[in-house]
Amino acid sequence: MPRSESSSEDTVDKPIAGKEAAKKSTARTSRSKAVKAAPEAKSAAATTVQAVARPSLDQDAIRALAEARHGDPFSILGAHAAERGQRVRVFMPGARAVHLLAGDGDQALGELSRTDESGLFEGILSPAQPYRLRIIWPNDGNADGEGIEQITEDPYTYPLLLGEVDLYLFNEGRHWELGQQFGSQTVLIDEVPGTRFAVWAPNAVAVSVVGDFNSWDARRHPLRLRRASGVWELFVPRVAEGTAYKYHIVGSQGPLPWKADPLALATEAPPATASRVASVSTFEWRDQDWLAERADRQGPDAPLSIYEVHAGSWLRPQNNENGSDDAEQTLDWSALADKLIPYVRAMGFTHVELMPIMEYPFGGSWGYQPLSLYAPSARYGSPDDFRRFVDSAHAAGIGVILDWVPAHFPTDAHGLARFDGTALYEHANPFEGWHQDWNTLIYNMGRREVRGFLIASALEWLERFHVDGLRVDAVASMLYRDYSRKHGEWVPNVHGGRENYEAIEFLKTLNTVVSERHPDVLMIAEESTAWPNVTRPANENGLGFSHKWNMGWMHDTLDYIRTDPIYRSYSHDRLTFGLVYAFSERFVLPISHDEVVHGKGSLLDKMPGDAAQKLANLRAYFAFMWTHPGKKLLFMGCEIAQPREWNHDAALDWAQLDDPGHRGVQSLVRDLNHLYRELPALHTFDCDGLGFEWIIGDDRANSVFAFLRRGRVGDAPVLVVANFTPVTRHAYRVGVPQLGHWRECLNSDGQLYGGSNQGNGGGVDADAIAAHGQPASLNLTLPPLAVLILQPFFEKPE
Repeated sequence: MPRSESSSEDTVDKPIAGKEAAKKSTARTSRSKAVKAAPEAKSAAATTVQAVARPSLDQDAIRALAEARHGDPFSILGAHAAERGQRVRVFMPGARAVHLLAGDGDQALGELSRTDESGLFEGILSPAQPYRLRIIWPNDGNADGEGIEQITEDPYTYPLLLGEVDLYLFNEGRHWELGQQFGSQTVLIDEVPGTRFAVWAPNAVAVSVVGDFNSWDARRHPLRLRRASGVWELFVPRVAEGTAYKYHIVGSQGPLPWKADPLALATEAPPATASRVASVSTFEWRDQDWLAERADRQGPDAPLSIYEVHAGSWLRPQNNENGSDDAEQTLDWSALADKLIPYVRAMGFTHVELMPIMEYPFGGSWGYQPLSLYAPSARYGSPDDFRRFVDSAHAAGIGVILDWVPAHFPTDAHGLARFDGTALYEHANPFEGWHQDWNTLIYNMGRREVRGFLIASALEWLERFHVDGLRVDAVASMLYRDYSRKHGEWVPNVHGGRENYEAIEFLKTLNTVVSERHPDVLMIAEESTAWPNVTRPANENGLGFSHKWNMGWMHDTLDYIRTDPIYRSYSHDRLTFGLVYAFSERFVLPISHDEVVHGKGSLLDKMPGDAAQKLANLRAYFAFMWTHPGKKLLFMGCEIAQPREWNHDAALDWAQLDDPGHRGVQSLVRDLNHLYRELPALHTFDCDGLGFEWIIGDDRANSVFAFLRRGRVGDAPVLVVANFTPVTRHAYRVGVPQLGHWRECLNSDGQLYGGSNQGNGGGVDADAIAAHGQPASLNLTLPPLAVLILQPFFEKPE
């Protein structure tokens, strides 16, 4: 690239060293530093702009500017020392004229000469002083009349923007506030408002920012390269919040498709793909009480019942003409706060988990192929609208968990793929960088900058949006280099093995940083293999997650419950095997969206039998799940026994609640949630073997299971008895640890839930007959396809 004058980093004063100092200097640096001012003029009248007859740049430099491929614009644009003051060069393709105004007022200093038809304007300003630009643009509506006037500061008179510490930490992968420094930031420099752009593209030849403010002309705002860091930056005066923009990047092979900003804090609503300038949020949080209590609400001994939601299809606005759901519209964050949060609270869930809301281009990916990891999807409103949703959830006592995807990203041309013309965010080798299952690209965890980019994204949601946890997607695909690959289609690690050391180190660092800064948040791994110590701290040879999805439990129990009851005796251990490893990790029992899509049918559809038996099986399954050790997660719609498979383009089948059977399942889930929260024995030792004891685990012939859940000393134990056959079992004796009256806290066959209402009349007295290794026992009636939950009371209620 031609260099007509010295490099911009050599000719512009350095900012104050240090991260905080850099922030201060960004806001207060005087532009007079950048123009190398000579002694001030004695009077305004003495100031002149001397005309220039021909360009002072060689043709290669001018051509590079005209083709938006000049990599060092500060070396030739802006103000530079000259013999009689300063030479001012401005490149404004399409402008009619460019005038200089006094920097501290509207006084005209003179007009610059057009020295090249491509749009280069020059002049000698004497004496040197701060100035502004008065640009005259053609008026398309009146070509022969007056042009359109634009008054602005010259972007190429500003000093270096990002501090050296910011750049150093970024390159080290340890800058945890990237969202507040990189991307587009509205700032005030020398009392001038504008936007500071900063983007990492170390292998680019040139980078320009294009947007509403420059008619999407890549020639008008080329960025400056901070060579050591590979970061390009520019302050563009007068660019305000809401402005749409992208980056025009020239790689070694030529211009690339315009790129969205990887660190944008806001975006256009899809299908549009531009980033938007977001102002510094002034949202006033009111969740101080929630945050003060969060450690207790989210500890290992706390009840955790999560309602998984796809924000776009939980409920749709109604068409005003016919009262039906409007397939073209979704609820925004305000409407979701008004409708979803009260529902989640009434149903007794402790948390709502949102499928990924980080901006994503393709709606059919449900958010699992995001491209803007720092921006809430514009589908549902602004970033502050989402903050308001979280604040409302906290006010209602509901925690918010976000699905977060650090494993892979889509190949959309405006995204991260070959961002600077090279495999920057992804691996270059497709055996490492191409995900065959999802046709996506895999983040290169070997790059420090990529690891830091992802960790800072996680912190952005936890700190700037007050979310209470992240569910990290596809962890298994990150841990193994041969994940879903055939022999010869993967690259071994340095020791010849299949473990992905770089991804493992990333996950450990992620969880360590999060736990140090926010020890009370949830970090939940979707991890489907037998990888050990997922929920052990990183400094104890673990991955450091707070919880892990128990995919084995989910597969085994669904295989069991979909089996015809006549054959369940052959699958008996599907329900008992999970207790062999139930306390090896801190588990969440997940019935997620993955179980009700892609031809798998709905949860209700998996159940065997006629319509009534399907509902009974589902009720029994939910009762078993809620009493089994482990935290709970249920996908939306399952709680109303939705008959059809989930469709992300339509609302849930809420009309099903007109049917008593479906309404009964909903009532059961609500009551299970409340029992789970109210009875310490059902949640205190969810993750500890002290809280579980088998009473009957071997009655294969009758498909009956019985176990005790225990809390701390003084907490009443809970007895759970399940009968997974459609046969009522009378006089079935079950051992219990104490005499007294045992109250039937819940019977999934109750009439309230749509069942046959068989049971034990609300409770039964224990007999002094030892059974199943216990000193006493209960003589029970076990309803068909049902679960009983009982708890002892020393005095029989009147």
